[in-house]
Amino acid sequence: MLISSTVADERLTTAHRAKLAYVYVRQSSVNQVRQHQESKQVQYHLVDRAIGLGRPPERVQVIDEDLGKSGAGAVDRHGFQKLIAEIGLGNAGLVVSLDASRLDRNNRDWHQLLELCSVFGVLIAHGERLYDPRAYHDRLLLGLSGVMSEAELHQLRMRLHQGERQKAARGELRLPLPAGLAYDRAGTIVLNPDEEVQARLHLVFAKFRELQSARRVMRYLERNGLSLPVRPLLGPSPHEIVWRAPDSARVLSILQNPAYAGAYVYGRRQKDPSRCRPGSLTGTVKVAIGGWAVCLHAAHPGYISWEEFMANQGRLADNIFRYEAGHSGVPRKGAALLQGIAICGRCGRRMSMRYTGPNADYPVYCCRSDRNQQDSALCQEVRALAVDALVERMLLDALVPDQIEIALAAAGQLEQESRQLERQWALRVERARYEAERARRRYDAVEPENRLVARSLERAREDKLRVVEAVEQQHARWRAQEPLLIGPAERAGLQALGENLPRIWNAATTSAADRKRILRFVIREVVLDQKRTRGQVWLKIVWQTGATSEHHVQRRVHTCRDYIDIDRLRRRVVELNAEHKMDGEITAILNQEGFVAARGCAFKGENVWLLRTRWGIPTVKINGVDKNPMRWPDGSFSIQGAAAELGVTQKTVFDYLARGLLAGRQLAKGQPWQIELSDEQISRLRNRIRRTKRSKTEAS
Repeated sequence: MLISSTVADERLTTAHRAKLAYVYVRQSSVNQVRQHQESKQVQYHLVDRAIGLGRPPERVQVIDEDLGKSGAGAVDRHGFQKLIAEIGLGNAGLVVSLDASRLDRNNRDWHQLLELCSVFGVLIAHGERLYDPRAYHDRLLLGLSGVMSEAELHQLRMRLHQGERQKAARGELRLPLPAGLAYDRAGTIVLNPDEEVQARLHLVFAKFRELQSARRVMRYLERNGLSLPVRPLLGPSPHEIVWRAPDSARVLSILQNPAYAGAYVYGRRQKDPSRCRPGSLTGTVKVAIGGWAVCLHAAHPGYISWEEFMANQGRLADNIFRYEAGHSGVPRKGAALLQGIAICGRCGRRMSMRYTGPNADYPVYCCRSDRNQQDSALCQEVRALAVDALVERMLLDALVPDQIEIALAAAGQLEQESRQLERQWALRVERARYEAERARRRYDAVEPENRLVARSLERAREDKLRVVEAVEQQHARWRAQEPLLIGPAERAGLQALGENLPRIWNAATTSAADRKRILRFVIREVVLDQKRTRGQVWLKIVWQTGATSEHHVQRRVHTCRDYIDIDRLRRRVVELNAEHKMDGEITAILNQEGFVAARGCAFKGENVWLLRTRWGIPTVKINGVDKNPMRWPDGSFSIQGAAAELGVTQKTVFDYLARGLLAGRQLAKGQPWQIELSDEQISRLRNRIRRTKRSKTEAS
């Protein structure tokens, strides 16, 4: 509730004097605390003003915890938070500051302070006046003071930022440099004069050109015991180079830094308020290359060209597994050869992977975009095994003319890699020896009588000597395992392997990821469509040269309606049926001629019967589709007729035929039996059957 303004002397009541007075002291930066001593002293002298307003010295407290902190927010200002707490506890009767900008430059926090002071009846003294936040005019003036304070901060920031950007546009703003670059005495950016730093960075870029993956580069460095140079940016300048174990973040920071491409860049990151966290200096986000405020090409020497830098950024972005964004991702260990480069021929989106089967060893290329975006059916699914086999065959055929060149290039690459590693080890040994020699000179320069210092320097020298010994031993072990030059036997072996690429491709030591990397060097993408042609998968191979080739591969179908060559299959079944072939004979002939039933299986007798029934092809049995009669027109008996005449089961008749007790014939295998039975044979077999039954009865 606001009250009317009164005379200033009447505002200081006994209740106010009974409480404590707080003097708030703040300067915005550490440099101001160091260099602007007068401003700080003026604020500390506000204690005298509080005493002059009727407070004894022991009831005046100074809050100066926020010296060197910005007033743009209250999160990191523990002094301001302490002041708010004291007001809320009812301990404060008067708050004294130089002006409103010392207390706060944020309207939200400023009005929170005014509201608390109004509720608890706390007076505010700043400038030359004493204000009561409960009084209308005083509250209005205090509000305007807060608004002007925040506006003043905005103007200061805007002018400073404009000046900084104008200087950066000329390339004159001094920016922090990565470990591979340094400022010379004239302030010009040059390559770091340390040869080991240069060699290590050149190696990182060379291995990324070869391996195409930041994680693989990191693993290569780890495997060979190579560290990365880092320049920590915290603490006072100059920042010395330190060596750290390689990890993915450090490798990425090297590959993504445009300074290594000779570019002067300002505005790579910008502050994002939504990412700020209390007590953290983070809260910035990367800006896309097209959004950089200043980007000057060829501004200073670099390790790679700008074109290679842009190609590296494209490769790094493509290595992220985001199929919906068109990124193929790095080759993985799955069996699917076209992982990441398979394109749906129906909608043009990149296809993802899934594995089926009891052991999850049957890969399938899936286009899930319609299901994910519209909750509809899958666009298409293509089984990978047949497609991968065709693409693998096309790849190996394409590489046949270059097999010898590939073998020679592999040998040269191995030798070059060995020389690069030898160079890294030599520089590492040289650095260790330099550090040991430097420690010796420091030890020699100390006075022998000063044993307190001499003992420490002696221990440091011994530690450096042990480091030299350890590095030299590691170098010797590496040279024993990795010869610098490839001998004639090894070169001949490489050439033999190069001339037999299928052997390398199918070797147990060649992983699925290795095969995919080889494939991507030659093939850019493969477009798949299994609904364009019945029973086939249509695919278009897009080679890295820009050329394309179209192919078809037979696919597994669920029903014969989708069979790739259903018309030819029908003609062949009709022809074989006309030759009086039974279903079993037709099945064997179809399998011999390479016909495949639905689901990729071989034909069986029931498959042929089903096709004949569906197509209306009559059977070649002598009685057609009717039941076998008791006797055939020529007087011979059928199986059923012979069993009825003899009084036995049909199984017994088949047994008599097998044992030669009955004579019968078939026009073809699968045709009905025609059994010749004379009256004498019938009488003899009936007597045999009666004797057999009598013997079984007596035995029981």
